[in-house]
Amino acid sequence: MDTATAAREVFVTGLKNAHAMENQALSIMQPQLNRLENYPELSAMLDQHIRETEGQLTRLEEILDSLSEKASGLKDTMLSASGAMAALTHSAAPDEVVKNSLANFAFEHFEIAAYRSLITTAELAGMQSALPLLEQNLDEERRMAERIDQSLAPTTERFVMLKASGQRADI
Repeated sequence: MDTATAAREVFVTGLKNAHAMENQALSIMQPQLNRLENYPELSAMLDQHIRETEGQLTRLEEILDSLSEKASGLKDTMLSASGAMAALTHSAAPDEVVKNSLANFAFEHFEIAAYRSLITTAELAGMQSALPLLEQNLDEERRMAERIDQSLAPTTERFVMLKASGQRADI
């Protein structure tokens, strides 16, 4: 197998994995958004990123369609289920909002790494038309990671203050 053929196979697999990853992200963020009560800035940030993630899925589907490929229903289902389970697990934590912030920060960096790898395989496979779409997804993930990073201290401070005042602080 030549390099271009191998790169195309790796690229298509990576696209399917990224599609499942973005579905997983939605299954993590939506329950968080539905439960947030005391963190309006965090709520607005998640709401915006859910819309961005929906756009990312559309862009990934566009690339897959251009290659006459489809997303993997099995991967999408499995990762969505694992994301929903992670969200459920954190909902039982007494510091749910802090735990979610930490997990979201880590997940955004996983997505950044996935898109950087996809961009590399697109270049190796000669899929230049996919690059602007993948770079847009990467840029959105980088911005979200930065917003989460900037919100970690204020979220933690708000959590402690609400807890100290006897108010519900976890969501």
